[in-house]
Amino acid sequence: MLAHAVATRASQTAAVIGAELDLPAHEIAGIHEVQVGELENRSDDDAIAEFNAIYERWHHGELDVPLPGGETGDEVLDRYVPVLTDLRMRYLDDDNWNGDIVVVSHGAAIRLASAVLAGVDGNFALNNHLDNAESTVLAPITDGRWSCLRWGTLTPPFYPEPLQKPTASPVADAVRSSTDPMG
Repeated sequence: MLAHAVATRASQTAAVIGAELDLPAHEIAGIHEVQVGELENRSDDDAIAEFNAIYERWHHGELDVPLPGGETGDEVLDRYVPVLTDLRMRYLDDDNWNGDIVVVSHGAAIRLASAVLAGVDGNFALNNHLDNAESTVLAPITDGRWSCLRWGTLTPPFYPEPLQKPTASPVADAVRSSTDPMG
């Protein structure tokens, strides 16, 4: 089963995957990227910093905090998780199903949903962005729970990163501010 978000780039990526695997791609609502409201189409340092600050709060359990004019973490999960649950129930929980499900979606939403569903440490999720075409691999386990088998190129166990004293430098600051916060 190959599902993708409504965005053009998700559809295009799913088409490439579908051609390689000889699978039809199915567009599914609800698995689109985080709706950032007033931060949409902004790539300035202030907008990126604001997104990152709120996204970090979500990964530390403050899912009710909204992006300005945009979604809360709860709202992202409220639309995203039911799609994954439905796919799981229709396919993965069916003893006659012997395949996988590939969901083509978007970085910030994928990281949030994957971390919450599989109990991946929030700091790990924040510190390990997904590059374009990278994925998380979740597997169903008992009682409706999930296990994270892969995060990008990393495999479990996923331990929290040890706290390190931050080092500030103009080069590090410039690189950090130009990083795509959605990945």
